[in-house]
Amino acid sequence: MPQLAKSTQTALSEINMVPFIDVVLVLLIIFMITAPILQSGIEVDVPKTHTVKEITQQRLVVTLDKNQLIYLGNDPINIHQLADKIKKQSKSEKDVVYVRADETVPFGAFCTIIDTLRQSGISNISIVTQPINDRNR
Repeated sequence: MPQLAKSTQTALSEINMVPFIDVVLVLLIIFMITAPILQSGIEVDVPKTHTVKEITQQRLVVTLDKNQLIYLGNDPINIHQLADKIKKQSKSEKDVVYVRADETVPFGAFCTIIDTLRQSGISNISIVTQPINDRNR
């Protein structure tokens, strides 16, 4: 039976893509895990609505969490200092202040924040909500 000669001096004509794909998938998983954490360090389940306006710019955000603690950005703040700190951080009086409140927070606590902002002269207040996913119905 004739034996086929094996060539041991062949050149690699293709690049091995398996290590590259492994690295890309690991990076993708890392970014998928860290991206939601980078948005805000305060855990809040905002109410769901049909009308949601997406914002892309950095804005002043007041957050009211489940324990009724108030935050300006990611920093905890006393409600009596809220108006002064917002006035210091806002660039103009027409700046929008966004209020993120957990959906389980009593309405009275939410109204207290809105009232404090309005008494300090801030009239452009928006409420942060989450879009309702119509496919889940």
